[in-house]
Formats: sequence, structure tokens, C-alpha cells
Amino acid sequence: MADAAFIDALIAAAGADAVQTGDAVPLRHRTDWSGVTPVQPIALVRPRSTDAVAAVLRVCSEFRVSVVPQGGLTGMAGGAVPVAGAIALSLDRMNAIESLDVAASTITVQAGVTLQAVQEAAAEQGLQFGVDLGARGSCQIGGNLATNAGGNGVLQFGMMREQALGLEVVLADGTVLPMLRPMIKNNTGYDLKQLFIGAEGTLGVITRAVLRLRPAPRAKATVLVAVVSFEQSLALLGRLQARFPGAVAAFELMWRDFVAASLQWQSLREPFDAPHPFAALVDVTGRDEDELRTAIEELLGESMAAGEALDAVIAQSQAQARALWKIREATAELPAHMHPPINFDVSLPMADIGRFADTCRAALDARWPGNIAVFFGHVGDSNLHLSVDAGTVGGDEHGVEQLVYDQVAAFGGSVSAEHGIGTHKKPWLGASRTPAELAAMRAIKQALDPHQLMNPGKLFDRV
Repeated sequence: MADAAFIDALIAAAGADAVQTGDAVPLRHRTDWSGVTPVQPIALVRPRSTDAVAAVLRVCSEFRVSVVPQGGLTGMAGGAVPVAGAIALSLDRMNAIESLDVAASTITVQAGVTLQAVQEAAAEQGLQFGVDLGARGSCQIGGNLATNAGGNGVLQFGMMREQALGLEVVLADGTVLPMLRPMIKNNTGYDLKQLFIGAEGTLGVITRAVLRLRPAPRAKATVLVAVVSFEQSLALLGRLQARFPGAVAAFELMWRDFVAASLQWQSLREPFDAPHPFAALVDVTGRDEDELRTAIEELLGESMAAGEALDAVIAQSQAQARALWKIREATAELPAHMHPPINFDVSLPMADIGRFADTCRAALDARWPGNIAVFFGHVGDSNLHLSVDAGTVGGDEHGVEQLVYDQVAAFGGSVSAEHGIGTHKKPWLGASRTPAELAAMRAIKQALDPHQLMNPGKLFDRV
């Protein structure tokens, strides 16, 4: 039972309609898409302004109550799951697009705005936002920043970190850091905003952001290319980037196991006359549809002559492009067809990704013959995804994770490319961070959150 004085103080800070307690807290705010066991917070607080967020955090600091910030709850690492004795702080009511400066190509938004709303606002002005992912209609900008989200546009524009010009952040004691400066050049000591991007709410609450926009392309070509080997896929990527510098918007590589599963799960037709070991889904942007298509056709001919590409399908319309992308976006089907999926989101030196996948597959097959595993990823930005059906490995999630993350460490990779650490990957963080790095991270945490109130137990244990 929450202390009555504390709840009264929360209500005074945020308003009676912004505070829900006990069983009144909706089920969706007790966990996230990671599937972590739900936890009921002592209260759900949904403030409408930065001032209200600051007031709430001052109350929590005074009463020494922990705070778990929540965005769209689409995270895959358990970073937004409440902990016992904490409040959940949802930014969903802070969902205003405050301004869009066409001349400067910037947009200023509150943290609860969805990624899709930013994309649509930009498109109305002939601009685009540089990050896209499948949860665009649900995920929120604050969560995207807190996890340094990546997705499909990273190859061309970078992660969320590269999209943020300025942030407004509230610290654990209610102090507001007004870092909403829209300049690309701002060389004034420590770039404080970068501390909070990727910190998963462990250092403070992101409340507003100034984001970069780019000119929208006049033309886009979507191509699905059959490739014989991982090495040839890199050769194809190099050829594309040399011919279309800065214009390769996506290069999604799918191993045959993933393509076969996607087609089966979604009742889709084979895109080629015969199955192939790899399929690369490519988006290239340009200035003119006809010129771009001609250039793509010429490049594919050269690639086939060089033995890189085996076959290709060029989308003839936006509908066909969406159909090709549907193959890649089968990740939404994983929970329904794996029991459950054991998901990995790792990054590795690009040249080693194929060898890493082969090593993992061989190790999985040796230990769990007949296991079902699928490999896919952005690859062009060194990001590989791997999902294993837990039902085919005897439910040994820990064993699979040990196997895969040991290989990540051996290859000098990262246990999290874009989904964050949260609670799910916390035991494996040492595979990618040295003790000295972890000590530096804990020192920053101690400096900004000395009472360990912000999203406790995420990234690492309380210090």
C-alpha cells in the first residue's frame, strides 16, 4: 500500500486525473513488448507538462520513491517495466508537435509524440525524418531517444543520436536541463544531451527534443536481390554505395531460413523462381524515377555479371514495394510462431557477420539438433538479428544466450545494436563493456542520480 502522504503529494504535483494507483493502473503499463513478467507500480503518473514532470520528480526525490519512465512500451529489453515500490511515469499525454522550421529543417516535439506523427508532419512539408522502425505508430520519440533507436534508416542517416540537436531533460531531483538548442555546431564543453540518449531513463526523463529533418527524396526504388553468399552481399552493398553515394537508404539481408519462415507464416509466394541462400532488400533514393530505375537495372546487370546477384525483383509500384517489405517485417510474427522466440539484437564488425552467423548456427545445431533459428538484419550498419524458437531447444533460454553472447564477445561485437539493455541483457553487458567502462558509467549514474531513483535495476544493478 502506497503511503497516503506520498500519493497526496503526487496528486498535488500532477493533478488528480494524472495519478492512478493500485488495481486502477492499466495492465499495459505493467510491462512492455519484451514479455517480462508484469509488475504493478504503486502509481501510474501521466503528467501534461515539463513543469509537472519536474514537480513529480521532486516529490519522488523527497519520499525516496523510484521512477520508471515509460514511452510507447514497445521496447524489447524490459527497460520500461516497473519495479516493486516504484511509480511508472508515462509521457503519453505530452504528445504535442510544438513547431516545425522548414528553412532550418528541424522539428520540436514533446517526448510522447509517436515516431509516425513526426514522420507525417515532416512529409507534409516535403521533408523526412531519418529513423524508421516497425513500431512507428506506437513508439514515442522519448523512448526512441532513451534507447538510441535505430531501424531501417540508419545506413543513410544514423541512429537517433544523430537526429537529436537538442533535448530538455528533468533530473532525479526535479532540476530541468533546458538543452533545446537547434544548432548543429555547439562546441561549448560537454555535450550533456548525449548522456541521456541511450541511457534508458536511468539518468533523467527526456521531456522535449529538437530533431533534424532532411529533404524527402523525389524518387525511391525498392529491389529484392537474390545473393549466393554473405561475402557477395557485401560486394553488392559496396557496388550500390559506390554508384549511389549517400542514397542507399536500406540494405536488409535475410538468410534463407528467415525468408522461408516469413513466407510460410504470412502465406506469401516465393519472390523468385527458386529459393536462394540470401535475399537482400534494398531501398535507393534519387531525384527522378526513370533515371533511378535505369541506373538500378544497369547496376543489377553488372552485379549479375560479377557473380554477386543471382536474380532480382524491382518493385513496379508502391504496393509492390510494400509487398517486398512485408517479407522483411515478418518479425511481428515471431511471438505467434515461436514458443517463445529467444531474440538477439547484436552488432559485429561487418566483415565478420557471415562467419559469426555460421559459427552460431553450427553451435546451436551441435547442442540442440533440430532447433529452429532465423537470421536477418540491417547488415549495412553491422546489425544482425537472430531469433531461436525456445520450444526447439528445450526452453533453455539461458543456454542459448550464453552460447550466442560468448560468440559476440569472441568476435568483438556488441550485445545490443539498437534495442538497449534494460533488464533482459543486463547479465551480458560485460561481454561488450570492460570493467573500467562499467565503472565510468556507474560514476555518471551516481553523480546525476545519487539516491538511485531513476529506472533502478536497468542497465546494471543499483550501485
